[in-house]
Amino acid sequence: MPATFINTPLGKFRAQFTARGLARLQFPKAAADPIAESIEPPKNWLRQTTAALKTMLAGKAPKNLPPFDLSTGTTFQQQTWRALLRIPAGRTRGYGELARAVRRPKAARAIGGACGANPIPVLIPCHRVIGANGSLTGFSGGMDWKIKLLKIERVML
Repeated sequence: MPATFINTPLGKFRAQFTARGLARLQFPKAAADPIAESIEPPKNWLRQTTAALKTMLAGKAPKNLPPFDLSTGTTFQQQTWRALLRIPAGRTRGYGELARAVRRPKAARAIGGACGANPIPVLIPCHRVIGANGSLTGFSGGMDWKIKLLKIERVML
């Protein structure tokens, strides 16, 4: 179950790839959560992942993302994760807004669950989702990371 560590100014992120692409990205110091079918990534995937992660952590939108393997998610989760990719850097969306974007207007809570299950945080920017009243809500990486990522993107908190 190989994992690759990506050094960034904010710590070492743990990345795991399958034959389909980047399948998991974990924050520095997070408990290892290995996946059974992980592989050593092709060099170009690792380069793309490293460049995209460092670009995001510098507050910019990456030009290229690595291929993602989102197969661990349900169809709804995958739709949500793809919708997250459409939120521009430096912007936020409410759970209800995102629910409407995936054509499930009453699924705001399910959107929250999908964000919590996001296997590739930062690159799939679930940190950009906030409460309807502008409040910061839960985040799989912890509130410190959510605040840090939003500040990096110059989101007014």
